[in-house]
Amino acid sequence: MSGFDVNRLDDAIHGRLRLGIMAYLADAEAADFNELKGVLEATQGNLSVHLSKLEDAGYVEIVKGYQGKKPLTRVHITSAGRQAFARYIEVLSGLVEKRT
Repeated sequence: MSGFDVNRLDDAIHGRLRLGIMAYLADAEAADFNELKGVLEATQGNLSVHLSKLEDAGYVEIVKGYQGKKPLTRVHITSAGRQAFARYIEVLSGLVEKRT
């Protein structure tokens, strides 16, 4: 199968939770930590680990602040993250499209 190269998938995005984060943020632009935790049905610790991996890759920006006196963590997709997600979807599509 010429052109079939699973190694082109971005390891920083590949994985159920990281893929879910990127897909959600690609549409929403930003979300707070608890929103992501609920939508993705993730534990706090698991979500934190995966967000850190995406932040290290430069795909998301994590902003910590307060809403009143309550801590608030917001996650934003970066321009690099949006581009990487688009490439990931393109590669994934290429892997599953019908070959002739």
